[in-house]
Amino acid sequence: MTNEEVIDLIADAGFGTLATTEGDQPRVRPMMPILNEDNKKLLIALLGGSRSITQVEINPKVEICFLDRKMWYARVTGIAKITENSEYKELLWNTIPMLKQYFGGPNDENFILMEIDISTIEASTPHQKSPDTINLS
Repeated sequence: MTNEEVIDLIADAGFGTLATTEGDQPRVRPMMPILNEDNKKLLIALLGGSRSITQVEINPKVEICFLDRKMWYARVTGIAKITENSEYKELLWNTIPMLKQYFGGPNDENFILMEIDISTIEASTPHQKSPDTINLS
């Protein structure tokens, strides 16, 4: 897969499945991340009481998997952190209309931002014998 195909896959999938750990147990849940402007970070909005916050504070290693209707997938591995980056909160707020159901705005105290610094991406189509390693930089 090409870089452009992976970027399109992430945008078109809409949802990805985020994996964190709690002790020695993986925890997986659906999320709606977006790529930042230089495609080096995934941005995710969390509710203030989310267990994901504590999980990434203890172990910041995460993975998120995107799958589209053609069964193309991208596994994004990275290091997550909770931040207060107002520019990224605005970007999420203006890109994902569904957030208006959960928050009063990007400055809502329950709107928590998770940034994932992308380390590696593995992507494949059903027709490939092995996945490609993608570098979006």
